[in-house]
Amino acid sequence: MTSPTVLFVCVHNAGRSQMAAGYLTALAGDRVTVTSAGSMPADRINPVAVEAMAEEGIDITANQPTRLSDTAVREADVVITMGCGDACPYYPGKRYEDWVLDDPAGQGLDAVRPIRDEIRARVEALVAELVPPGA
Repeated sequence: MTSPTVLFVCVHNAGRSQMAAGYLTALAGDRVTVTSAGSMPADRINPVAVEAMAEEGIDITANQPTRLSDTAVREADVVITMGCGDACPYYPGKRYEDWVLDDPAGQGLDAVRPIRDEIRARVEALVAELVPPGA
């Protein structure tokens, strides 16, 4: 069985989608292929998101914001959007979820931690759905 591909999408691909991708990679390892993108990618990852993830022992400093492409959506089995609305192309047969999360852009670490923790809880639930126990 091939591993499912999950695409996380937010506007800037600098905070929420990067944290979600970091968690999914850490929690599922090679059992899930993880990608992320943004409809209007930023120049760099939000340093507060990097700091918040470092507190969890997850290093996302090497990640770069990436522009959302039709190819990325076509290749994904699950597309999870976070505040990018209609910017994400729709393909029949894909599983789409929209996670309503506060945007960490411009927020301090104390405001980003609860966003990070909510993302972790959602990613843990996603892993439980996508990866059978013992896989």
